[in-house]
Amino acid sequence: MKNYDIIIIGAGAAGLFAASTLSKTNTVCVIDMGDEPARKVAVSGGGKCNFTNTTADYTHYFGENPNFVRSALTQFTPNDTLNWVKSHNIEFSEKTPGQYFATSAADIVTALMQDAKNAKLMLNTTVKAITKDADIFYVTTTSGTLTAKKLVVATGGISFAQLGTSDFGYKIAKQFGHKIIPPRPALCAMATKIFKSDLSGISLPVMIKINRETINDTMLFTHFGIGGPAIYRTSVRDCNNGFTINLLPDTDVFDWLKSEKQKNGKKQLKTILGTKLPERVAAFFAENNTKNIADYKDTELQEITNRLTKTTITPGSFTMHNFQSAECTRGGVDTSKISSKTMESKLCPNLYFIGEVLDIAGDLGGYNLQWAWSSAMAIK
Repeated sequence: MKNYDIIIIGAGAAGLFAASTLSKTNTVCVIDMGDEPARKVAVSGGGKCNFTNTTADYTHYFGENPNFVRSALTQFTPNDTLNWVKSHNIEFSEKTPGQYFATSAADIVTALMQDAKNAKLMLNTTVKAITKDADIFYVTTTSGTLTAKKLVVATGGISFAQLGTSDFGYKIAKQFGHKIIPPRPALCAMATKIFKSDLSGISLPVMIKINRETINDTMLFTHFGIGGPAIYRTSVRDCNNGFTINLLPDTDVFDWLKSEKQKNGKKQLKTILGTKLPERVAAFFAENNTKNIADYKDTELQEITNRLTKTTITPGSFTMHNFQSAECTRGGVDTSKISSKTMESKLCPNLYFIGEVLDIAGDLGGYNLQWAWSSAMAIK
């Protein structure tokens, strides 16, 4: 039986980052059931790894209690992440203001492994059971039983199942009395029949209104519904009550159509719409009607305006696509029984939960990796 000060379950972003710090003064073992560490990091950002966003604060996180992230983000900030990247001489760029990408995600993985070199890494190892006797955790694995004074759960969410993710972290949490907020896919496309499948492949800038928030980004039509950054960002929010899409956010559509009716009355509506929208989208909203725009009543133009600027995706008319394509998980270990300052369980001393296994999901744009780094560094 091998004894350690700390056992970390999960060799992803949060687990390895925690190991890099904790192994400086403790004996640490990191256990992962996969054959490669940091698998999700390696494919993030299309292989470029959007490793942080300098605008990261609680407003960019979602869950039952987004305020939970405040302390950890203060303890280890996006600027701290940038300094860590610079210290490893990793090439990076600022894609949009505050959004940073590595030239290669592999460089981030290499840096994580280098910093965690003092920790024992056990890959292809499945945890079969965990018990606690007095102050010691007993972790039974396919490679034998290990013990530790502290146990860190960094198993992530259940998105990207093809990378070997699982719900094991939730099972550990429930074993020690924690509640699980039902997980669902987030940062993902949506399946809906609101639009025709023949629009697939077209992308355009849109404005989405959801609750009291407005999202301006690009939407992609897919063969099963809608996707792209605008929809990914919508999916991580509380969108079960539906939302509206404005396909011409920079145009006063009704005034524009009335003006076109006066100036270009002999042109078909779909031709007019086609000056501001892709041809297939214009035909869809014109309902392939060959009628000239002069033949439309103003009330009809108002109805078309409403469709273009307030396409309503009602509750029940859409579903999140699936966990296989989702970039993160919404839901997870309820944060109400976790210390926001140290990530320690309030129900079981020396048990910690970090990263995506918690009921914290970040917006699109580097927020989830920043949460991995910050929550990992909060462990005391």
